[in-house]
Amino acid sequence: MTEPAEPAAKGPSKRRFILIAAGIAAGLAVGLAGVYGIGGFGGNGGDPACRPAVRLAGKLAPLARGEVAAVNMATRPLKLPDLAFTDADGKPRHLADWKGRTVLLNLWATWCVPCRKEMPALDALEKKLGGPGFEVVAINIDTRNPDKPKQWLHEVGIEKVGRYSDPSARVLQELRSIGRAIGLPTTLLVDGHGCEIGTIAGPAEWASDDAVKLIEAVLKK
Repeated sequence: MTEPAEPAAKGPSKRRFILIAAGIAAGLAVGLAGVYGIGGFGGNGGDPACRPAVRLAGKLAPLARGEVAAVNMATRPLKLPDLAFTDADGKPRHLADWKGRTVLLNLWATWCVPCRKEMPALDALEKKLGGPGFEVVAINIDTRNPDKPKQWLHEVGIEKVGRYSDPSARVLQELRSIGRAIGLPTTLLVDGHGCEIGTIAGPAEWASDDAVKLIEAVLKK
């Protein structure tokens, strides 16, 4: 009586194991892509409402130069989370409150030296272009002493930029989860549908001619 050959029994089982492992790996890759916006995936990256923002970003790309050369113009549709924070009176605000308006969304903190250096330029930009169609929305994420940011803004004469805050720093975490905030300062140019037009990690001279021309081009779209 002949015993069945052992290798013949193990072959199919080994192949099934390889196929299952490959399937799990592929699933993990898709999942990670959905969280971090890798490749063509992305949690909200396929929102049709954001396709015009990508087309606009392509047209504006030549203007991302000089003082704003570090701005990365959007190359795929990305709808930002409806970020939650508070205004100067402590009232709840959301990014959706600016629907229909272009926003230069800035995250900053008093302990961030580059943030403090660029704040006067952001204030000057708001003074020059702020209005019904555009606002610099600077969100402070100091997690201690809520009076400190207010005092500092007053001391350096920041008058036009609104006083928005998120002491939980959740806005930073939410933007980091979609790959749009590594550290501070982080600034995003957002259209009226909450879609990314461009993002910059680090400071910029927002009162410069280069920055003004870029924002004006967005407003003339």
